[in-house]
Amino acid sequence: MELHADFLIIGSGIAALRAAPEVAGHGDVLILTKAEPEEGNTGHAQGGIAAAVGPDDTSAQHAADTIAAGDGLCDERAVQVLVEDGPRFVRELISWGVQFDRDPDGEPALAMEAAHSARRVLHAHDATGREIGRVLWTRASRLAGVTTHDHARVVDLVIEDGRCVGARFLGGDGTVAIARAACVLLATGGAGQVYQETTNPLVATGDGVAMAYRAGAAVIDLEFVQFHPTALMVPGQPRFLLSEALRGEGARLVNADGEAFMERYDPAGDLAPRDRVSRAIAREAMRTGRPVFLSLERLDPDFVHERFPLISDACRLAGLDLARDRIPVGPAAHYVMGGVQTDLNGRTSIPGLFAAGEVACTGVHGANRLASNSLLEGLVFGARAGCAMREDALLVPRAAGLESSGQPASSQTSGSVERLTADTTELTRLMWQDVGLFRDREGLSRTIDVFESAWRELDGRLRDGPPLHEADWRTASIVTVGRLIAKAALRREESRGGHYRSDFPDRDDVHWKKRVAEKRE
Repeated sequence: MELHADFLIIGSGIAALRAAPEVAGHGDVLILTKAEPEEGNTGHAQGGIAAAVGPDDTSAQHAADTIAAGDGLCDERAVQVLVEDGPRFVRELISWGVQFDRDPDGEPALAMEAAHSARRVLHAHDATGREIGRVLWTRASRLAGVTTHDHARVVDLVIEDGRCVGARFLGGDGTVAIARAACVLLATGGAGQVYQETTNPLVATGDGVAMAYRAGAAVIDLEFVQFHPTALMVPGQPRFLLSEALRGEGARLVNADGEAFMERYDPAGDLAPRDRVSRAIAREAMRTGRPVFLSLERLDPDFVHERFPLISDACRLAGLDLARDRIPVGPAAHYVMGGVQTDLNGRTSIPGLFAAGEVACTGVHGANRLASNSLLEGLVFGARAGCAMREDALLVPRAAGLESSGQPASSQTSGSVERLTADTTELTRLMWQDVGLFRDREGLSRTIDVFESAWRELDGRLRDGPPLHEADWRTASIVTVGRLIAKAALRREESRGGHYRSDFPDRDDVHWKKRVAEKRE
């Protein structure tokens, strides 16, 4: 099977769905999504979307908070785009029907989250991403000329004469097909599943970064991984995210003796940036040899359950009352600040290939993302990428990317194909152990040795071997992205933001106040 469109969008999160309206009406649009649209990171985003829309807030304050959280590595041009365009795009969401929570006077209720200097986080209870995704999906599905294929696992980009002209994907039956287009947008989301402990859904395996890197695109800043400090840590239960907004409303981190401990590690206490809170929780657990808890006991129980219904339900399923019980928590991989290198309009280093959202890296987050800037990033830069694709398509002959290359368009993967030998359980365990909260040369080198062996096997199969088994494409992404993260972490001999080296514990602006990109050798 071979599909044709003018614009191909890979993904169905906020960046993809905000790009779609910008290209709809300018050609046929094909959206490929790996699973159901709501299964990505957008639908799992609880806390909210940050924008300077309050009377006591400004874009300049939002920029200052973003840059401070980024620990010296933010691209300030990208930050200005984010905070200046953000309020307009958030108001647009409201006009399209997004139901943010409201104050008694009818204005959007603004929450406080860690490292923000003002209340600026709009939310829909604790399911903000789901609400935004609902409205954007409804709007995109009604656009003329937009076609969607779900359960389409995109596995590789098609590059011809140096330009991206489409992608190969697996259908639900394992058939390999090609979607060809003049412009391609990667909006595939994050890579938390590269780690053993993560708040991300099962689909977040870093596919977009892996495909782009294998195709020759530049990637950047992959050493900077954000570990959310408060994931639900109950044996046998998934690592459910307990939103930053809980602490914004007054929840406290306490040890097993009920002692609030954060100020021992950081003057900003419970509302310090995520990287510092995560390391403080790990250190407190190591100091006491016992778990750490999140306590909302000081808050009104009715308020807690009304404000955080999704989290309350998750705790209830684990046998806990969010408002009354101490909730066991710990860090988990949550967000990758790095990704496919792009300009401010989503253009990558490969002509015809664009990227937006978590898969992309404009430098807007620097070394550490400010809470609730991720949905805003997808919204703002997804729209900008869509505009750039529309402009780019005008410069490309209509036939470019749309004609068959003459190569077979489809084949059937075989159940008898030899499987990759890499053990993803062991790979993700190593990533958590040695490329997680605390890193050093010994652990990073040990992990890289394992990943290099797996990478050589994968690379050989992709270059000269038989096609991969359908189940092995998940392994391919974990091997590719895990190797890139570990190599970047070994290269950066300092500590900054989400990257902490116990053998280089200080920030080093003399040698490392720079961002490092790399391409496939």
